[in-house]
Amino acid sequence: MMAKEVQILHPRPSSIVAALYTLRDLGVDVVIMHGPSGCCFKHARLLEEDGVRTLTTALDEAGFVFGGQEQLTRLLQRASELFDPKLVGVVGTCSSMIIGEDLHQAVVDADLDVPVLEVEVHAGYRDNTRGVIITLEAALDKGIIDQEEFDRQKFLLEKATEVEKLHGAASSEYLAPERGDIKYKVAERLLTLLKEGKRGINVLNAKKETAYIFAEINASVAQVAKARGAEVTTLANLAGDKGLAKVRRDAKNILSGLEERGVYIDRITGGLDEYPIAGEVVAEEIADDGDYDFAVISGVPHAIPIDALEGLEIFSITNGPRQVRPLRELGHHHVVVEIDLHPKTMGVKNIVESEFGATLRGLHEVG
Repeated sequence: MMAKEVQILHPRPSSIVAALYTLRDLGVDVVIMHGPSGCCFKHARLLEEDGVRTLTTALDEAGFVFGGQEQLTRLLQRASELFDPKLVGVVGTCSSMIIGEDLHQAVVDADLDVPVLEVEVHAGYRDNTRGVIITLEAALDKGIIDQEEFDRQKFLLEKATEVEKLHGAASSEYLAPERGDIKYKVAERLLTLLKEGKRGINVLNAKKETAYIFAEINASVAQVAKARGAEVTTLANLAGDKGLAKVRRDAKNILSGLEERGVYIDRITGGLDEYPIAGEVVAEEIADDGDYDFAVISGVPHAIPIDALEGLEIFSITNGPRQVRPLRELGHHHVVVEIDLHPKTMGVKNIVESEFGATLRGLHEVG
């Protein structure tokens, strides 16, 4: 069932940023943004934390009138000299696309001896996933991915868009940002259930690198449950054989980090890019067993079918302040927000401590 289209008034993710992150996931060494120096400034800096050199042609007023194609060509050549990249990405912006800049001709004129992915994107698309698709089309054209992976990614993006329109930050005209419930109160309630020997399902359903923090929450739940003699079943979308190069590496890193903590996954629900559909496996697990008292869901909780969670006390941990109200409206009993999660997970290769996980462990240790 597709959600009705609504006019979204609060800020939404940009197609340009989506393109940048997709280039990173494809293994691009250097990205050149053809536009003003301030375009996507925060995300461009964060990408450098992940080892991607992010440059800009810094188009100014003169460039808006006379164009900057030669400027782009020179920067491509200079980037090649400076960084010796194996794979380069060129990303359009609103300004360069509006004035009709020819990214392809600039790349041809630069005459680099490595593949260059040309991404003609702007921020005017209704869904930010359009930026991902345009980038994947460029990767398919250059043979970086095959048709099967492209089709798989496109299907997952359609499902992700559907999830957001049904129950996510694109489900209402305006969603005010909220901080969610107080972490120690939610952790206290969860600890009470564990002390009482209640049985829970512990689900990681996270998107890409955000799983480096969300997985720590699930690890904390599993560890405290074991110490308290309670039983939890842990599910996670950590298949290491699915997705783009970085996505697969992240899944393997996180799975290894969990095992180092003595936490083993009872059931793999899919890859890190399969969060929009992994909820179907969670629903199967609950239906097959049917004897759970509570559910802890970290990452993208609204992608888990709410009907499957009927009768369970639901603890949801998200990184979206605008996701709080939709989760409550769905019927999730406790909603916790991990603030500023993205900057904490850029460039990391090991699991990162979460605020909620630390709170749960702290309460467990004192009583």
